[in-house]
Amino acid sequence: MEIFIDTYGSYLHVKDNMFEIISSKDGNQERNLISPKKISSILISKGVSVSSDCIALALINNIDIIVLENDGTPIGRFWHSKLGSTTKIRKAQLIASMNKKSVEYVLKWISKKVNNQIDFLKYLRKNRSEKALFIDSQISSMIDNYEKMINLNANCIKEIADKIRGYEGTISRYYFDTLSDLLSKEYRFNGRSFRPANDPFNAFLNYAYGVLYSKVEKSLIIAGIDPYLGFMHRDDYNTLSMVYDFIEQFRIYADEVVFKLFSGKKVNKSHTNIIHNAYTLNKDGKKLLMEHYNKFLIEDKIRYNNRNVSRNTIIQLEAHNFAQELLNNSGVK
Repeated sequence: MEIFIDTYGSYLHVKDNMFEIISSKDGNQERNLISPKKISSILISKGVSVSSDCIALALINNIDIIVLENDGTPIGRFWHSKLGSTTKIRKAQLIASMNKKSVEYVLKWISKKVNNQIDFLKYLRKNRSEKALFIDSQISSMIDNYEKMINLNANCIKEIADKIRGYEGTISRYYFDTLSDLLSKEYRFNGRSFRPANDPFNAFLNYAYGVLYSKVEKSLIIAGIDPYLGFMHRDDYNTLSMVYDFIEQFRIYADEVVFKLFSGKKVNKSHTNIIHNAYTLNKDGKKLLMEHYNKFLIEDKIRYNNRNVSRNTIIQLEAHNFAQELLNNSGVK
């Protein structure tokens, strides 16, 4: 399981070789003991204290501790010092970043994202006959731009990066405009807004993406991929460029959970705060999201390569597949 600790002033330490979480609720102190054998990750927000013994116990048991900003963006993580797998994978990754393979991978991942978006809209169309013509028109516009994008050809991703961003941005606008239109009036939003979020929907979506970033980064590290060496995204200082590239195919996980929370009218004004005209999730909002998000990612199973696995597992398997493909195609000895 994943442990998510958000209550300000909570303390995580070790007792009897187990994790103990100490927090306050309604003026009373609560203590919970959890075996490290039951934990895969620990996510904590700012304002939560962690002992050095707790960090050591997590490292020994290969449990990463992820520190999140208030909007869900990962600030950093405690992780063991051993690099994942062989250095040959990172050499192959560097080679691929400078040749046509980078073009193939970027278009492949963005194609998965776009097809996921189109499939999701088609799914939503089934029970919204009054919106069928509108949804079909939006999907048609998305497909027009998608076909132009996948027909781009270059020997290096830098040659067509701006064009890809243009087509991808247009497709995303059609997609999110459709999602907004399918919500009740009180939940609708005007396009994507990042940090800060201009509305509750984007506040929830930004937080969900933030958590997803941390999962993708972990999967890449385990597979031996350098999360900082990207193809499409720039290799700026301290930028998780490969995480931003690789995550595209999994963004639908966040989209589905957040949209269903809003379409199911589970979100209300008590789940967000407005600070400097920007929306942010409060404790209740984070709790609501993470309860549904963890179930969707970890507990629910879907078919993947003739197996029933969690979406969390799919992210890890895809990272391993990517690493193996890099080795097979690079010629690195």
